[in-house]
Amino acid sequence: MLVSLVLFLPPHPDIMCKGHIVKCRVYNPHPPLHEYHRSGDLIIGAVASYNFMFSFSIDFSEDPPAPMPLGLGVVPKNYQHIAALEFAVKEINENSQLLPNVTLGFHVYDSYFNAKSTYHATILLSSTLERFVPNYNCDLQNNLIAIIGGLDSPISLNVATVLDIYKTPQLIYGAAPVMNDKTPGLPFYQLVSKEALQNEGILSLLLHFHWTWIGVVYMDNKNGERFVQTVVPMFSQRGICFAFIERLPTIHFIMEILGSLEDASEICDRIMKSKANVLIAYGESYAVAFFRWMPLLKATPKGKVYIATTQVEHTAFIFQRNWDTEIFHGSLTFTLHSSELPGFLQFLEKKNPLSIKGDGFIHDFWKQVFECEFLNSDPVEVDVNFCTGEEKLESLPGEFFERRMSGHSYSIYNAAYAVAHALHAMYSSRHKHRATVNRERLELKNQQGWQMHQFLKDVAFNNSAGDKVSFNHNGEIAAGLDIINWIVFKNHSFHREKVGWMDPQAPRDQAFTINEDAIIWDSSFNEIRPLSLCTESCHPGFSKSVIEGEPFCCYDCIPCPEGKISNQMDLNDCYKCPDEYYPNQNRDSCIPKEVVFLSYEEHLGFGLAFMSIFFSCVTALVLGIFMKYHNTPIVKANNRSLTYTLLISLLLCFLCTLLFIGHPVKLTCLLRQTAFGIIFSVAVSCVLAKTITVVVAFMATRPGSRMRKWVGKRLANSIVLSCSLIQVGICSVWLATSPPFPGLDKHSVIDKIVLECNEGSVVMFYYVLGYTCFLAIICFTVAFLARKLPDSFNEAKFITFSMLVFCSVWLSFVPTYLSTKGKYMVAVEIFSILASSAGLLACIFSPKCYIMVLRPELNNKEHLMTRKG
Repeated sequence: MLVSLVLFLPPHPDIMCKGHIVKCRVYNPHPPLHEYHRSGDLIIGAVASYNFMFSFSIDFSEDPPAPMPLGLGVVPKNYQHIAALEFAVKEINENSQLLPNVTLGFHVYDSYFNAKSTYHATILLSSTLERFVPNYNCDLQNNLIAIIGGLDSPISLNVATVLDIYKTPQLIYGAAPVMNDKTPGLPFYQLVSKEALQNEGILSLLLHFHWTWIGVVYMDNKNGERFVQTVVPMFSQRGICFAFIERLPTIHFIMEILGSLEDASEICDRIMKSKANVLIAYGESYAVAFFRWMPLLKATPKGKVYIATTQVEHTAFIFQRNWDTEIFHGSLTFTLHSSELPGFLQFLEKKNPLSIKGDGFIHDFWKQVFECEFLNSDPVEVDVNFCTGEEKLESLPGEFFERRMSGHSYSIYNAAYAVAHALHAMYSSRHKHRATVNRERLELKNQQGWQMHQFLKDVAFNNSAGDKVSFNHNGEIAAGLDIINWIVFKNHSFHREKVGWMDPQAPRDQAFTINEDAIIWDSSFNEIRPLSLCTESCHPGFSKSVIEGEPFCCYDCIPCPEGKISNQMDLNDCYKCPDEYYPNQNRDSCIPKEVVFLSYEEHLGFGLAFMSIFFSCVTALVLGIFMKYHNTPIVKANNRSLTYTLLISLLLCFLCTLLFIGHPVKLTCLLRQTAFGIIFSVAVSCVLAKTITVVVAFMATRPGSRMRKWVGKRLANSIVLSCSLIQVGICSVWLATSPPFPGLDKHSVIDKIVLECNEGSVVMFYYVLGYTCFLAIICFTVAFLARKLPDSFNEAKFITFSMLVFCSVWLSFVPTYLSTKGKYMVAVEIFSILASSAGLLACIFSPKCYIMVLRPELNNKEHLMTRKG
């Protein structure tokens, strides 16, 4: 005995009060299986609960059973599935080219959304109609060929469990059951795309609109668990986070309703408090009817974009007639692809309970959707409306009945034609000669369902809408998915607009198509694209910084560090510009760098060049004065040739700085450092020679001194030559191994590309500079020790001051040079050369020039030889 408890609720929203039921009663506790029989040579049997499954069978019965009453807990919109099957059978029977001389009929049974009724109905299809004897058929009027069904995968799996015994083919027009080691290995034929295509479509939709903070609500069953286990890692890899994943409780008994509604109320709370504006709804075909409880449990969760999967239909239970439906306005649904069938609308307009016999569903469907009673019904209240049978289906809200063909109805239509074409191919292959009608009927009776498989696999035809229908080697149809935008009006009617699709035959990167301009969003979004983010997007110039303990979609926005930019929204990290570019002030774009070098046109280069020429002229003037007073005692006193060599080397030192200014070329790069090093070494060597000469000269004046043989030009020349040759050797090794060359410095200065002379070997550069400083330190030490020698004109004092200036300049040069960048490094070196050379010139030669020009009376031998105590 089949026992079914159906909840009866008045069609008014005031039945809910703070999430608790005020009234309820049990209605029709023992509902029989509802049936719809249409006789014919071929019978399409079906199991339904407004969750229909259909089957093909051989049946020659003529008097169908009387219609049975239907309980109130139904989904009336699914009645269109019966209409689609009836329409397909009608077209097949009227087509003389398909199954000629054969009339097609059908059987429809109700499964009541439960396994027990589904098993019962499926066994009825394979048994004698008048007598329910499982696995026994005592006549030849019900020879099962194939089954179409069901709408939800649990129903299809229950059917497959029975059909596996008989190897009868099953054509599934809804979600396919997941077959594993514990489920039957029955080959079934799938009229819908794989769920993987739908998951890819949802992911593409989220990425297109940059919705990275979403919620998921699913029904508590194995399919829902599998969906969550599939999409969570898949979506997370593409940067999408889940604000919440809520499992809706499944109601099995009426006493569970109160507890389930309390759980649902808590779920509504979490949905309302979440910042996620996008909600993915996964469930069975009747899931929307359960989602519609939310406005009654809590405040209406508006401001959300609902993304529903293919199984979720926009449906309602009868008692939800006046309930708010605007929460689904602007929602997006992935639906099975469907096309408008010629003549289907006119077929629906002619349907009424007065013209159809054997339909056990239409009377109860009619009574519930039009809120009326037929005259031959059970006693009813006096003020009730009576059904005339002339009510118009087009006046019904879409949640109860749609005239536009749904994706599931379209799949049923194609399934009916697929079986018809397979049967036609099977009979055509066995009829080598013309047979009589009676013989054909006899052969029909002897056909078995398992024989259909090889013909179903090869089915290929174009339906009346022009769409091609065929199965691949896995028994799957290459059907795409439509993306529907639901536009709900205040009168509970709605319009569905196709705004995109998923094409399984297109390349992966082209499978998803969306027309954003055609989408109508919920009014709370002010007709602009909704946002669903855990954190506001990071603008260009900023990067994301993940907050510890939060999902990676929740982050802080931090400015890009110096030298880096971000030119897009929500970048995980800033990046450096190419070497030829640098970040702008906002650090959101790259600007081309300016190529610079120390040129004569700029003030710094011009000033340094002017100083170089000025000191060169001063040095030349000093040289001229010394040459004019060539034979005076003060010029003769300290080796005239050494003095002239020092002045000429200082002149060249001033002029060599000009090699550092201007556009670097290969020749200037080779000469600038080596020429400076050698010339400076000669100058310092001359000063060292003058210092040593002074010391030797005073030591030679002592009685019995052996130093007299060293007095003269020979010692001085040897010192200058030997010290200079060492520097020449160092520079030669430098030029031979790693010479300087013109180069670009792209990194020292952020916004400039410095055209410079690359030193080639930095080590050799510091060897050259270090050797010169080494000579200067020796010279300074010797001069310092000889500064107090008794003489009226002791040159060692002036050499000490000159070397003090020289060493101070070059000791300051090293840290200053290393701390500057770009062309200013060149300027620092030029300044150091000028300053140290000017120090030598001033400290050594200015006292002598003063005597020769302004105090000529002091320029005599007596004065120079006078010793001071």
